[in-house]
Amino acid sequence: MEVVFWQEYTYYVRNIVFKLEKCWEIMNYRTSIFPENSLFLVTGGAGFIGSNLAEAILSMGHRVRVLDNLSTGYAKNIAGFRENPKFEFVEGDIRDAALCHRVCEGVDYVLHQAAAVSVPESIEQPVEYTLTNIVGTVNMMEAAAKNGVKKFTYASSAAVYGDDEAMPKREEIVGNRLSTYAVTKFATEEYAYQYTMHYGLDCYGMRYFNVYGRRQDPNGAYAAVIPKFIECLLRDQPPTINGDGEQSRDFVYVEDVVQANLLACVGPHEAAGEAYNVASGKRLSLNEMYTVLSALLEKELKPIYGPERKGDIRHSGADISKICKNLGYTPEYDFEKGIKEAIQWYKENL
Repeated sequence: MEVVFWQEYTYYVRNIVFKLEKCWEIMNYRTSIFPENSLFLVTGGAGFIGSNLAEAILSMGHRVRVLDNLSTGYAKNIAGFRENPKFEFVEGDIRDAALCHRVCEGVDYVLHQAAAVSVPESIEQPVEYTLTNIVGTVNMMEAAAKNGVKKFTYASSAAVYGDDEAMPKREEIVGNRLSTYAVTKFATEEYAYQYTMHYGLDCYGMRYFNVYGRRQDPNGAYAAVIPKFIECLLRDQPPTINGDGEQSRDFVYVEDVVQANLLACVGPHEAAGEAYNVASGKRLSLNEMYTVLSALLEKELKPIYGPERKGDIRHSGADISKICKNLGYTPEYDFEKGIKEAIQWYKENL
């Protein structure tokens, strides 16, 4: 009897697991239902993450309005969308409050990606980073609230964890911020909570870890270690690793970042006012990452080890249980799958 019971029990459990796995496959942004003719505003939409968001939304049949001042974004990133009748581009700056109000007119969802993003530069230019990342973001939140936007997602960063050494990083525990950039991102999370609580705007913070993928500029300010390494290896040049290479990062493919943002757009009100780790949930050291890249590109170049970069944290890895539970997120890309797609894109576009 015991054997029969355990066989039936095992079959029952496996059946439940299979059904749950199928549910996760179904519950992704591609099957999210938005009202017909929905209008999405993507700030920073000519940038790395923003252009991927715009592309995904257009592929779902919805309208996209991009706001970008092209200071770090590129017209080439959105060149393929220009002829789409559902695409609109507005060149402008989020520090212009009146413009923020105009571009939010008629908008259903705001995906706020525009920001100044260089850690070293933020230490040198604290006023500029405050004006862009804090004042600019509050401008967007105010405009969105006044125009009745349904959902507002915004780019935060794992940099908010600062010198907290606990691993993996959980949203509720942060340390001292180590750069002006980190301070600005933490401040926007506080404003997002206020706008959710007092002004009727459902805000969802996306604490990006190390995002990589198509359209990430090897020479840009944003977390560019992977494209820089790929570019060097494709040109048979040894890349430079800052520090000893044993610092670790949680690398997340841009397609999973798109997923997180769009799931937040259909997320419950109860999940608003919070910040969420957007990551793979797994860590790699820079040395390990470089080994994988070298093997996939069939290169045997030894890297050059340089000085550590000021303001950088030593280790970064995410606990993603909160975003999985509250928004239905589950990473679709492990590092090998994502990096193969990224390498192919760079081979075709560098």
